[in-house]
Amino acid sequence: MNTEKKILFLVTQSEFGGAQRFIYTLCTNLSGCNITVAAGIEKDKNSDLLDSLEKQKINVKRLNYVKRNINLFFDFLGFFEILKLIGSEKPDILFLCSSKVGFLGSLAGKLLGVKLIVYRIGGWTFNDPWPKWKKNLYIFIEKLSASWKHYIINNSSLDKKQAIDLGIKARIDNLVIYNGINDLEFLSKEKAREFLNLKNSDYVVGTIANFYPAKGLEYLIESAKELKDYTFLIIGDGEERPMLEKIKPNNVILFGSVSDAYKYLKAFDVFVLSSVKEGFPWVILEALKAEIPIVATKVGAIPEIINDYVEIRNVNALVKAIKNPKRFEFNKKFDLQTMIKKYEDLIKNG
Repeated sequence: MNTEKKILFLVTQSEFGGAQRFIYTLCTNLSGCNITVAAGIEKDKNSDLLDSLEKQKINVKRLNYVKRNINLFFDFLGFFEILKLIGSEKPDILFLCSSKVGFLGSLAGKLLGVKLIVYRIGGWTFNDPWPKWKKNLYIFIEKLSASWKHYIINNSSLDKKQAIDLGIKARIDNLVIYNGINDLEFLSKEKAREFLNLKNSDYVVGTIANFYPAKGLEYLIESAKELKDYTFLIIGDGEERPMLEKIKPNNVILFGSVSDAYKYLKAFDVFVLSSVKEGFPWVILEALKAEIPIVATKVGAIPEIINDYVEIRNVNALVKAIKNPKRFEFNKKFDLQTMIKKYEDLIKNG
């Protein structure tokens, strides 16, 4: 790989989610590159990604005006903040990893003549459970900015096909590169249950998720109401906590956020992903590595990872699947080194 290539990664927020997990994984495994990662920081939200990268001696920049939600005032300031950053960093490759910076960053990069602009999107924002006008707005934004990007990378064939069908086409090509992980170390079932205060639970249904609308946690909670003899435990936190607290029955535990949450997967008798929208959920790969039964909704890359799933927003289907969950084998095409090599080849030859 050309050791002189300088890469600037941009992501809208530093709070850990799928995009942040991707950036951390890629940046800590790429070799021979000069890497800088910039992310928006918001009041009352964690800066987990940037803090974690700093510990790995990777250069980071904190953006004060780049916010997750649309706000014309902050978006205007955020654009010029990004423009200034790109101008000072002068990257060979601009790597955009979320919708907001996908638009603002690609416009700034085009204006400044960045040689290679790559847009990696984990799941299309317009597939979120939003009103139609908002979905159409994001589709328009993605179509408008697609030609400013040399490559658009999806992590599922379904998302790539949807983009092509909608006319979201990159200047050079739209690609699919799957997420990948290494082997993981898990706590034993006994130790994991002890940490999660589950020692007295006979059968545990669990998930790991940010409390966002796209995660469909209300449907998992509705299924818990039908399975009163099972204990349901959700590791995570987020904006929907007050709503979930109001609707959850006594057999549902909202445990909160935990560092390296995957370590506790063996505490679960079955792992459930109840999302209504995903790109390529890392947690499914982790559950496969933990060798526990999985129930997942038909979203994003799920049909490309496992061969059995349930329809979204279908509580009856969730209940039935949880009662009779299936085990699946990990496919080597989701190995970390497979993913890293594809990105290294793109960086080298793009």
